[in-house]
Amino acid sequence: MTLSPSSPSSPPPPSPSPSPNGPSILLVDDDDAFRERMARALRLRGFAVTAVGDLPSAVTAARTKQPHFAVVDMRMPDASGQDVIDAIVPLSPRTKIVILTGYGSIASAVEALHRGAHHYLSKPIDADQLSATLLQMEGEPVSSSSPPAPATPSLARAQWEHIQRVLVDVGGNVSEAARRLGIARRTLQLKLKKYPPRT
Repeated sequence: MTLSPSSPSSPPPPSPSPSPNGPSILLVDDDDAFRERMARALRLRGFAVTAVGDLPSAVTAARTKQPHFAVVDMRMPDASGQDVIDAIVPLSPRTKIVILTGYGSIASAVEALHRGAHHYLSKPIDADQLSATLLQMEGEPVSSSSPPAPATPSLARAQWEHIQRVLVDVGGNVSEAARRLGIARRTLQLKLKKYPPRT
């Protein structure tokens, strides 16, 4: 039997359909309300989100999902953010890790940058800020509706980050940090009690 050109002997393989989701994110945060709210908001912005609240679940998800990004809270009750980073890096070495840090833990976040994290953001943070940061890390253009990249930090923010770097260098020793900064220990303690400047 002779086959015409319009009747191939076997159908061609189907073309792969485009994924409905954007980059994948592993969101690790023990705050149930924040985690679910942020996961829902990121999904609405096109990301494929796996949200978990503890270290074992994060390990399982990193191994099976191999996400583009991991967004990790620095402080959790059963493990630190650094524990999560240490677990994710060997399981999914291409995952870009972003640390979410709150009051009093920026020094730890800076240390995490030296041990596998790629970026850190200070809480409180909204989905627009987080998604813009992730897209920029991925090298994709950010839409005009997204907030612009962070501007040059203010003097107050630069001072805060310098203090945190010094604290990391001295292992968290407030007295030694105050000596290196050339200020009184009491003055440094008062500065550390304040919330970090947003910009």
